[in-house]
Amino acid sequence: MVDYTDTIRTIIISFIITVILGPILIPVLRKMKVGQSIREEGPKTHYKKSGTPTMGGIIMMIGLLITVLTSGILNRDIYILLLSTFGFGLIGFIDDYIKVVKRRSLGLKPYQKLIGQFILAALLAIYQSNTSMLGTKIIIPFVSNKYLDLGMLYIPFITFVVVGTVNSVNLTDGLDGLATGVTLIVLSFFGLVSLNWGMDSASIFSAALTGACLGFLVFNAYPAKVFMGDTGSMALGGAVSALAILLNLPLIIPIVGGIYFVEALSVIIQVTSYKLTGKRVFLMSPLHHHFEQKGWSETRVVAVFWIITVILCLIGVASIN
Repeated sequence: MVDYTDTIRTIIISFIITVILGPILIPVLRKMKVGQSIREEGPKTHYKKSGTPTMGGIIMMIGLLITVLTSGILNRDIYILLLSTFGFGLIGFIDDYIKVVKRRSLGLKPYQKLIGQFILAALLAIYQSNTSMLGTKIIIPFVSNKYLDLGMLYIPFITFVVVGTVNSVNLTDGLDGLATGVTLIVLSFFGLVSLNWGMDSASIFSAALTGACLGFLVFNAYPAKVFMGDTGSMALGGAVSALAILLNLPLIIPIVGGIYFVEALSVIIQVTSYKLTGKRVFLMSPLHHHFEQKGWSETRVVAVFWIITVILCLIGVASIN
C-alpha cells in the first residue's frame, strides 16, 4: 500500500531526474535548431521568445518514465496511464517535428491529429468500462454516493471528454510556465484523491508526473529556457484525462481543470463570434492572451491562473468528500 512517504519520495526522485535531464537535453534541442516560431498576430512581447527550444516535453516524459518504471508498481493501470500519456505525447511530437524540423508550419493536419486522439481516447474508455468496478458508472461531484450510469453512451462520452481535455491543455500552453504549473496543481489533486482512495497506481503515477512538472518548471518558468511544445502539452492532457477516467471522475475535469475549460471556451467563442458577426469578443484568444492585451504582465497572468487552479482543486476535493 502506497503511503504519503512513498508519494513524497516519488515526487522528489522524479524532480531530481528531470532537473538533471534539463541541462543535458536542452542543449541538444538547441543544436537541433528546434526553435519556437512566434505567430505574427500574437502579442508583440512574445517576439523575443522566437528561437527558444521547443519539444521540451521530452524531458518530462523521460523523467516520468524512469521514475514509474523503477517504482516497483507495474500493473495494467500503470501501463494504460503511460499509454495515454506517451500516445498523446507521440501525436504532439510528430506535430512538433513536422513544424520545427521539417519546417512545415502547419504540422499535422487537424483531421490527422483527431484520428489519433480519438483512437487513443476510445481505447482508454473501453479499458475502463471493462475493468472498473463501477463499469459504465461515473461519480457525480457534490452528490454523496450517487453515480451516473452512462451505459451505451459511456465510450462516446469518455472519448469526447478525453479529446476535449487534451486539446484544452494544448491551448493553455501559451505562456512561460502556465500549462506546467496549472497541470502540476491538477496532478496534485489527483494524487491526493488516489492516495486517500488506496489506488496505488494512480497515486504513484500522479506523484511521478508532479515531480517531473516541478523539475521542468525550473527551465520553463519565466523567462523560459525551453518550451514543452505539443509534445508536452498533449502528453499532459493525456495523463490528466487518464487519471480522471481511472478514478471514475471525468465530471471533475471542468472543475479542477477550470483553466483548461475557459481557455478552450474562449477560443470557441472567439471563432464562433467572428464567423457569425465579424466581431471578436476577446482582444485575443486563448484567454491568457486577452489579459496580456489588457496590460497584464505575463507573470501576473500565470500567477493568477495558478491561484485560481489551487482554489478550484480545493473545491474539487470538497465535491467528492
